[in-house]
Amino acid sequence: MIKFPAYTSPLQVALVYNVKEDHPGEQSLPEESTEPPSLSSSELNINTIPNRLLTTQHHSSDLFAEWDSFETIDAIYAALSEIHEVSLIEADEQAYTKLLTERPDFVFNISEGLYGVSREAQIPAMLDMLKIPYVGSDPLTLAICLDKSRAKEILAFHHIPTPKFWVVSELSDLERFIPEMPCIVKPLHEGSSKGITNSSLVKNQSDLRREISVILKRYEEPALIETYLDGREFTVAMLGNGDDVRILPIVEIKFEILPQNVNPIYSYEAKWIWDRPEAPLDIFECPADISQRLRDDIETVCRRAYRILRCRDWCRIDVRLDSQGIPNILELNPLPGIIPDPKANSCFPKAARAAGISYNELIQTVLGIAMKRHGIAEQRQSNYQLVKEES
Repeated sequence: MIKFPAYTSPLQVALVYNVKEDHPGEQSLPEESTEPPSLSSSELNINTIPNRLLTTQHHSSDLFAEWDSFETIDAIYAALSEIHEVSLIEADEQAYTKLLTERPDFVFNISEGLYGVSREAQIPAMLDMLKIPYVGSDPLTLAICLDKSRAKEILAFHHIPTPKFWVVSELSDLERFIPEMPCIVKPLHEGSSKGITNSSLVKNQSDLRREISVILKRYEEPALIETYLDGREFTVAMLGNGDDVRILPIVEIKFEILPQNVNPIYSYEAKWIWDRPEAPLDIFECPADISQRLRDDIETVCRRAYRILRCRDWCRIDVRLDSQGIPNILELNPLPGIIPDPKANSCFPKAARAAGISYNELIQTVLGIAMKRHGIAEQRQSNYQLVKEES
């Protein structure tokens, strides 16, 4: 962990965020139910939400899935406030003016945005314009990682294993190729399992066309088709930069814990409906029970992906084994979820706890890593030494 001396003076840190509130349109699983609900396009109900937030490219059940809760924002604020002076800036249309006026020393950015494929890059782009240092990857990396096909193209170019894929902007695109079955169909640029449901694993052309139609209509963006890998799945939390990148204990997703007769994929249902803080599933194993050789293989491919996509400070990478046991990169999450409640099964804090790092230490460590990247910690220590010598 990055440790800073007690004499390091506090910074003016702005926590920039998007907050989600509970909406009646979000589905939940009845307490007595053990069967998965259907999330097919024909059965989901569209509920009324404020007009300024409702867009035709999102469905009310998952519109705010990528945003953080008040509890998470409060926990990050409390962790940062142990050392620094912290202000809160919501990542809305007034964010640029607030950043321009406040000009914090540093920004801890967790904003996901709402509109467009560049939404995760919008706040970092503003910060680059204002020359305000911040935690996390730059706008280019954030935009590329959100557009899954662009990230996979770069990985494939560098011979980093990733499932074979196709992009479909309209159903007529299927006339140009025949995807390998079974396959997974998902939105091209969504996170938090949005648009990935139990029915996203398809085994025939009819189901393939149905799932593509759902995505094209609901999200108004292309569909990504990936060859389905039937091996074990892991998620890998990473901290640091350059030669100092540290990999936290690997998390395995145990699909046998899911309700019977559902597909072994980490779907929206599995992430948000069946696994709930009030009734958590024992779906994750951390540290994963794997051989040293497999651990080395997973860590090696993740380090390569982290470096090739130019991730900074932290990232969570999803990995799945193919039929030969080779780790394949599914996607990179340079804005990882960090829900503080252990019952919420948020994987990055889970991996940190397995490494003996508390939630507050995790948040402070990420900020410290970003400070070191900007040379701020060294400069403050140098200033302290100069003052000490002069006195």
